[in-house]
Amino acid sequence: MKNRENYRKERIDRCIKARSDDIYALSSYKEMWYLIFPRVVPIIGIAILAYFLPLYWKKVVITTCIFAMLAVSWDFLSSCGLLSLGQALFFGIGSYTAGCLNHYFHFPIYLTIPIATICGGFISTILLLPVIRLRGIYFAMVTLILPLMLARGIEATHVFGGNEGITGLSPFPNVWVELTFIIAGMWAALFALRRFISSDYGLIFVSIRDNDRATMASGINIYAFKAQALFIGSSICAFCGAFMTHLYMFTGIPVFTMEFSILPIAASAIGGIGTLAGPLLGAFILVPLSEILREFGSLRVVFYGLVLVVCVVALPEGIFHYLSRKYNEMERWVRLE
Repeated sequence: MKNRENYRKERIDRCIKARSDDIYALSSYKEMWYLIFPRVVPIIGIAILAYFLPLYWKKVVITTCIFAMLAVSWDFLSSCGLLSLGQALFFGIGSYTAGCLNHYFHFPIYLTIPIATICGGFISTILLLPVIRLRGIYFAMVTLILPLMLARGIEATHVFGGNEGITGLSPFPNVWVELTFIIAGMWAALFALRRFISSDYGLIFVSIRDNDRATMASGINIYAFKAQALFIGSSICAFCGAFMTHLYMFTGIPVFTMEFSILPIAASAIGGIGTLAGPLLGAFILVPLSEILREFGSLRVVFYGLVLVVCVVALPEGIFHYLSRKYNEMERWVRLE
């Protein structure tokens, strides 16, 4: 046992952060591992679990990754001052775009997904451009109503297959391709958005959320930046919609269901709003939990709701904030000079 008279406790991250969260001064491999551990372990852990789980749970991991990307997209939009309830809108537009390209124009899968990602983001931005000046709940109400309107319009006019939807679309070659594709897309979206939002250009989007009037007074066209944020966020959701279309070889009115709007918000609230990684963590808690609780039948909703309430009340800041704070408070014994 160490003689405590010659040692003292010191936080591990002391002297590691030189100027910011992105610039570090490392003096040992232990400090390097301290920084890498929380980033590398989730990536390796999810990959190992995904590839060694039974087929059913592989499908659950794929679904979880989709909802994780929707949650990360929602958190990004909220970080830019856009309160959205329309992830289902972006998801559905991407799904129908990929389905139509594949069914009517016979585009291969490696073209439908990237085209649907860009076109879905563009169409979503055009639809919401007239109301982009609205703030808070008023903008959220429009994003909530639009997917319902589109679903009823397709049902009434019988376009794009009507109630039956479009079936027989091109599938992925195998489940390994599905897993690799969606996991890579999820991590790419997370790390790209984290890098983007912490850049000098991304700080403009954060300033719009914090005080849009002051940002506007600085001579910045906040509506142009909101349109850019809307395109980025909706493109991620459109990618998820296009992917799921080929995953199930189907697109139809169910892609506009409210589940694709509500669950990402719940995941963000549980994981930690404003962190980007928190919503991903929340999705990896809620989606597998929902599958585990299926065996309880109608009581599933009761247990599911109980877990949500406990998490929100016990950790209002979010699980990711709590874990991050505890990790940064870790200490070590160092010898006195």
